[in-house]
Amino acid sequence: MKRTLMGTLAVVLAGSLGLAACVSTPMGGGGPPMPVASLRGSDTAAPDQAPVVRDQLGKKPGLQDKIARTFVGQPPMIPHATDNFDEVSLADNQCLECHGPANYVKKSAPKISDSHMTSATGRKLADADMRRYACQLCHAPQFDAKPLVDNAFVGVLPKK
Repeated sequence: MKRTLMGTLAVVLAGSLGLAACVSTPMGGGGPPMPVASLRGSDTAAPDQAPVVRDQLGKKPGLQDKIARTFVGQPPMIPHATDNFDEVSLADNQCLECHGPANYVKKSAPKISDSHMTSATGRKLADADMRRYACQLCHAPQFDAKPLVDNAFVGVLPKK
């Protein structure tokens, strides 16, 4: 028992010394250690600059064309401005005032998908399931902004 314990301690001590040597030795072996530098620059206490505010494409709902989907299962994009809408809360969702089952015909708006009105157990509901209530988690409005990164994606349009 004593021999096993002493052997284990010797291995742990040797590993610790080896790790300490790796951490304290700069890459390449010789020379002074390199100073630690921030990726943000020397003034890390400066606040980040706010991004430029961009306008949403489309203005009043119903006046612009629907945005084509580029792959099967893609949630439809929002083709109108949403910046003047109230935030979605448990008590109110302005999206459903036009796209909900009660008003979509009167408002000439696309109806939310039946998948949004099905419970987790598969039961049909009269209104949107709470799991699908926060629309902008999947449906994104469009902005007049250049892409953040280059993108060569070419979608395959669904066959009709």
